[in-house]
Amino acid sequence: MAIIIDGNKIAQDIRNEVRLSALALKEQKGVVPGLAVVLVGEDPASKVYVGRKAKACEEVGFLSREYKLAADTSEEKLLCIIRELNNDKLIHGILVQLPLPQHISTEKIIATIDPHKDVDGFHPYNVGGLVTGSPFLVPCTPQGIMELIFRSGINLSGKEAVVVGRSNIVGKPVAFLLLAQNATVTMCHSKTKDLAEVTGRADVLIAAIGKPQMIKANMVKEGAVVIDVGVNRLESGKLTGDVAFDEVAVKASYITPVPGGVGPMTIAMLMKNTLTAATAGFGK
Repeated sequence: MAIIIDGNKIAQDIRNEVRLSALALKEQKGVVPGLAVVLVGEDPASKVYVGRKAKACEEVGFLSREYKLAADTSEEKLLCIIRELNNDKLIHGILVQLPLPQHISTEKIIATIDPHKDVDGFHPYNVGGLVTGSPFLVPCTPQGIMELIFRSGINLSGKEAVVVGRSNIVGKPVAFLLLAQNATVTMCHSKTKDLAEVTGRADVLIAAIGKPQMIKANMVKEGAVVIDVGVNRLESGKLTGDVAFDEVAVKASYITPVPGGVGPMTIAMLMKNTLTAATAGFGK
């Protein structure tokens, strides 16, 4: 039976570390890390996430600002707010909650954020740093996945890692992070032939495809590390991941649950990225 990786505990450990570092930064340099979160529209899930981010900021001692804009806010007004935040010396991290309304270009908004304040890690500057092996700010969920692996004492060097899902938010960045730790990485997607054969080779399997319980026991190698990034709500209202947890846990060596696995790590790494940006001196 697999060891269950407790994302809630690891995320709490990280927030505790960030809080102590933020306190030291304030005492030594008079700097309080500041995070600005911009929400456009009334997406229920986004509102929940924004609330959790504000609560996390309070816990770790950060300055927190929220900008809640109507769904019909113009692209130019949003760009104007971002430019003001780029120049605000009290703000070290800027996060524009996605998805945005259709009339606003996500690419243009991301590209306008100062890359040194881009705590989501989505700006082309930060993506380029990740690809070339010299990242500054790394996307939060992939970074959280790596922390779960590291803090569980799992060595990636020489291991075969398979990533199911090629999104810009999780799949692609986590593949580069795995490569940086000397894993041999295969990326799978909707066009992959014989998916079970590919995933069955994985020493480390990252499931980030957004389909409930798609990864079954027959797709998993005995003793594999299984990281489930999926968050899917069933008709019953229950949350489930991309992995059929009960049957896969019998074969895996380590596994993350849903909820309580990867999910809590995202906001913890957002706090860590904001601290990184503040410590680097940008925005002071």
